[in-house]
Amino acid sequence: MMKSHPNKKRRLFQEFKHLRKNRELLLLATPGILFELVIKYLPMIGLILAFKYFRYDQGILGSKWVGFKNFEFIFKSQDAWRIIRNTLLYNMTYIVLGTLAALVLSILLYEVSGRMVKVYQTTLFLPYFISLVLVGYIAYGFLEHKSGYLNSFLSNIGLSPHKWYFETTPWLFILPVVAVWKSVGFSTLIYYAGIVGINTEYYEAAKLDGASRVQMIFRISLPLMKPLIIIVFILGLGNIFRGDFGLHYFVPNNVGANLATTDVIDTYVYRALAKLGDINSGAAVGFLQSVVGLITIVSANAAVRRIDKENALF
Repeated sequence: MMKSHPNKKRRLFQEFKHLRKNRELLLLATPGILFELVIKYLPMIGLILAFKYFRYDQGILGSKWVGFKNFEFIFKSQDAWRIIRNTLLYNMTYIVLGTLAALVLSILLYEVSGRMVKVYQTTLFLPYFISLVLVGYIAYGFLEHKSGYLNSFLSNIGLSPHKWYFETTPWLFILPVVAVWKSVGFSTLIYYAGIVGINTEYYEAAKLDGASRVQMIFRISLPLMKPLIIIVFILGLGNIFRGDFGLHYFVPNNVGANLATTDVIDTYVYRALAKLGDINSGAAVGFLQSVVGLITIVSANAAVRRIDKENALF
């Protein structure tokens, strides 16, 4: 036991020395660290609401403990299976399609040279900054059954128009398209940065050996980007139990007729709590989503670590 104290002191001294050596970088990071602490970590005290019957006059700490009673809201609902199924399947679709689309676009972007690279980067990245409320209006402009662009096009080619907001099946395709269009620019830039970081000598040597561009993609680009792809994929799995509220609420326009295929956990809880005003159940669902996300990330990382230890996230 006595031998451990010098080691601890030595480690503490090394950490202090490291921080002192990089004090300028620490100073630059201080605003971001404070932002994370105040906005994301300090509010985590409210997680105890998931296990309490909150009353405003008693406050968070003074409210009565009710154990897991608040969690019954989501599991006893007759729509529980539907919204959980929709949430998981949609998120897996978004992750897979988004990854494939981003990889293809990043590879194509790497083949572009000159000033057009900046133009394509801006064009791809712009939808990422558009509010989902505005995206909902854009979708409405395409899908409105009387004068929407899509129905006008169908009428011009001799096909019958659709009442998109009152149908269920089309949303299985509409939502993934909108989700990929909205977020693919951000992922593309991440993978594009990964490709740019690859040593160009690999490509030059491959050209000398007579390799085609397709062969260089599958033999050089993708294998060397595998660690980055795995990290982004694992981080995406962390939100697999958390539906995109803005996407699934504003784009389908919250129409009851299409809820069978557009409703996810977050939208269902929002509508239920808007009527009941029960913040305890809302806190319980949020806590459950976070726990499932943590378990998913740890499990996926453990699986990757078992297959290829070097490419694991941690």
